[in-house]
Amino acid sequence: MILSDKTIKEKINSGEIVVDPITDNSIQPASVDIRLSKYFLAPQFRTAIVEMNEPIAYCGYSIDNEKDGYVLSPHDFVLASTIEYIKIPDNITGWVEGRSSIGRMGLFIQNAGWIDPGFEGTITLELFNASSFPIRLIPGRRIGQIIFAELDKPCDNPYRGKYQGQKITTGSKIHEDLDYDTIKVKE
Repeated sequence: MILSDKTIKEKINSGEIVVDPITDNSIQPASVDIRLSKYFLAPQFRTAIVEMNEPIAYCGYSIDNEKDGYVLSPHDFVLASTIEYIKIPDNITGWVEGRSSIGRMGLFIQNAGWIDPGFEGTITLELFNASSFPIRLIPGRRIGQIIFAELDKPCDNPYRGKYQGQKITTGSKIHEDLDYDTIKVKE
């Protein structure tokens, strides 16, 4: 069941869900708005093929003059993160959706979008400029929203993965997956 604004407020007030910082305007009818932080990571691909079992190099940017923002070129991609630090219990999940107003500019939030029960940290966003013109990304602006849903029971294996506790934009850690070499492709 998707949580309503009333239930979201109750769970935030009780500390069951943490969204920090939060403003009076953050809570929408069935979601919580999230804002763009000042931290960005642009992938720096050194080869023609990106390997999933090797670390990816990134160039980090911190936008100190928030008025200037980060200019995302047409058909380019950058990682960003939320200002908000999120903590959800083992019986709640969430997913991130971009704001319609952002999508209408041609900016897609191409993230996996799912927030596992038990996750804690800022949300890293994968932003893609699908338009044919540059888009200025301004820290502090509302970029999307988190929709929360309650599980029928607390999960047996809450998230405790490699992104747990992240506080700034975090690049891919797929090379740290321990199971990739044990999975066999059936012929």
